[in-house]
Amino acid sequence: MIARATLEKEWSRLSPEERAAWAGFIRAHASIVKELDAELKASHGLPLSSFDVLIQLSLAPDGRMQMFELAEAVHLSRSALTRQVDRLERQGLLERHRGERDPRQVFARITEQGLERLAETTPTHLSGIRERFLGRLSQTQLKELADIWSQLLKTDGQQSDESAGYNNIR
Repeated sequence: MIARATLEKEWSRLSPEERAAWAGFIRAHASIVKELDAELKASHGLPLSSFDVLIQLSLAPDGRMQMFELAEAVHLSRSALTRQVDRLERQGLLERHRGERDPRQVFARITEQGLERLAETTPTHLSGIRERFLGRLSQTQLKELADIWSQLLKTDGQQSDESAGYNNIR
């Protein structure tokens, strides 16, 4: 009972608005991501996490990134990204290669087939984003939310790299 009392005491330090804002963010994110993932899998056999890897590579110079950079961009551990890249490589959607100057560097590069798959899946993904997220908010709300995300992602006065990837798609 002590643990439960401590837990309730800690959460009660947040105002009802703070609790609602946090809980709403968590639930909305989980729900929207789950629905987008299911839609991409059902329509194209491609999970949202794979779509994200392909998007990040397509936005990178020459369609390639070092594996550690890609892991950071898609918010996966290096081992989870390695498994993801293995699957995408077997499907012919990307390829790995070693650095020319430093063979310890490993790069992932999107293939032409990967770009084609991305072109096929992007309309479905954007439709899902519009239906489940963008279409439910006014232009004023979208602007406010974009400002909020920018504020939350700032570190030391700079916009974090996490928000940069999709900002290039306008």
